[in-house]
Amino acid sequence: MTTSPSRTGSLFLQLGKLTTEKRNPRSREIDRLDVESVLRVINREDGRVAAAVQKEIPRIAEAVRMVSAALKKGGRLLYVGAGTSGRLGVLDAAECPPTFGTDPSRIVGIMAGGRNAVFRSREGAEDSAVEGRRAIRAARAGPGDVVCGIAASVRTPFVGAALRAAKKAGAGTILLTTNPRSLLRTKAFAPLRKNADVLISPDVGPEVVMGSTRMKSGTAQKMVLNMLTTGAMVSLGKVYENMMVDLRLNSRKLEERARRVLMISTGASYATASRKLSDAGGHVKTAIVMIRTGAGAEGARRLLELAEGFVHRAVTAGRAGSRPGTPEGRGGRKSKKSKTPKRPAKKR
Repeated sequence: MTTSPSRTGSLFLQLGKLTTEKRNPRSREIDRLDVESVLRVINREDGRVAAAVQKEIPRIAEAVRMVSAALKKGGRLLYVGAGTSGRLGVLDAAECPPTFGTDPSRIVGIMAGGRNAVFRSREGAEDSAVEGRRAIRAARAGPGDVVCGIAASVRTPFVGAALRAAKKAGAGTILLTTNPRSLLRTKAFAPLRKNADVLISPDVGPEVVMGSTRMKSGTAQKMVLNMLTTGAMVSLGKVYENMMVDLRLNSRKLEERARRVLMISTGASYATASRKLSDAGGHVKTAIVMIRTGAGAEGARRLLELAEGFVHRAVTAGRAGSRPGTPEGRGGRKSKKSKTPKRPAKKR
């Protein structure tokens, strides 16, 4: 005997309303195509993603301002997700320390099913609202933090419960989904919208393979997360011109990249860049200010502190306030000028 969907619960009916669960008419005959044609279909569909993300830039900008304000005051950004969505949050969080020199505890990915689920799928983990609430409590999210829930299908119980718990704890909340914004206005999904201070919803349309949200949805989510953290880091002075200047020199590649950044931004030779980088304790920002202003390491650090970490402000202030080679420019105090006694004028 077959039970009607309305009697088995709302999940079947909810899934039917999701764009990400619908069939894509443009890929309906993909199983009959040769390999190259299959790839062209996928590529054409991927081409729609950037346009969908572009429409969400005003909401992404609002989220960036929220995240940068939290980080500036010592708060955190916590990504919460399941499956592909969760892994993308973990990936973005993991990339911030080497790229921007952030403390690993400041941007964190929380994955449904725990650490092991990052490497091996545990799809049932997304169904636990209890675990979502528990994860937020374990992270001690609260005022000053921002929790970003990532859920292609909108309705993921783990993510929904986590956002609700974060909101209750006083944290700022963001929901990133790849279903249309109009869906959140319906009665079935309204509670989710209520728990999100900012809703980002690039509508990428049905997937090439129905329901496979690791495809266009995953691409859109990665693009948004790139914008979220990169935008926040730029606003916090972690980038000079378009170069990463707070990177950690944890590998030979990053050491050489740091030298190239110094050479490009200051015109210094390889030898000079290497020496100044060493004098600056491996801190690229400090080395740039040293070379551009003539300041010593301590003076450059002070200039950066006064400029709130922005290299261009520190350089401008250093050039305006002291000349290269003066005690102040080398990091010492400005010396007082000795007054030479005036000779009395000769009487004529």
